[in-house]
Amino acid sequence: MKIFENKVALVTGANSGIGYAAAGQLVSEGATVIMTGRRAEAIREAAQKIGGVAMVADQAKLPDTDRLFEDVKSRYGQLDILFVNAGITGKQAFIEQASEENFDAVMNINFKGAYFMLSRFIPLLASGASVVILSSIAASTHMARSSVYQASKAALNSMAKTAAAELADRKIRVNLVSPGPHKTEVLKKTGLNEQELYQINQHLTSIIPLKQMGNPADVAKLVSYLSRPESAFITGAEVIVDGGMTL
Repeated sequence: MKIFENKVALVTGANSGIGYAAAGQLVSEGATVIMTGRRAEAIREAAQKIGGVAMVADQAKLPDTDRLFEDVKSRYGQLDILFVNAGITGKQAFIEQASEENFDAVMNINFKGAYFMLSRFIPLLASGASVVILSSIAASTHMARSSVYQASKAALNSMAKTAAAELADRKIRVNLVSPGPHKTEVLKKTGLNEQELYQINQHLTSIIPLKQMGNPADVAKLVSYLSRPESAFITGAEVIVDGGMTL
């Protein structure tokens, strides 16, 4: 019997990167995995590849989250694993040059969207369920031109730890995974050209003590571990996955 057989998991932002890797890991371990994304074709194609269940929902839009809740409730009744993964980096800018449009876009998905994803789904979480929230080492670092993204992740960390305290009496555990640079598509979504992306990747690799970028598959295995009985005494924790970058 596989470890997550008869368990239901939900992974947001699951059409690529860490979300896709985590969904695939949970499927391989027996879970029924609901995969969400805001682009219908992309999330359906991703789910078909790994045997997940596609549901279209934009984490930044509360009506989408409410509709997703009703769909999951009617089809499955409860959740055993919730991986709140969806997020964006937004546009880089100095605080002085910040735009309200970018601020709202980043906060709406990274913090407000993640906050209400958890808030709405708490009634569906089974006793002993695992919630894992994808944060970032950016929450505790302070790089120029990244204030909005960093603030969104810092707020997320605070919320997750409060949730861990509130849900402990139901044996529901809430933990954070904070990656450093990983081989995902997230940087390509910032509008940088290929040369700029190459230079950033080279720079990041040079300053990571292990001299390599992270692999989404490794984060996926960590999400799995934090949802297993072996981690039943871990809650309110933040696990750093950054190759030693924040040493």
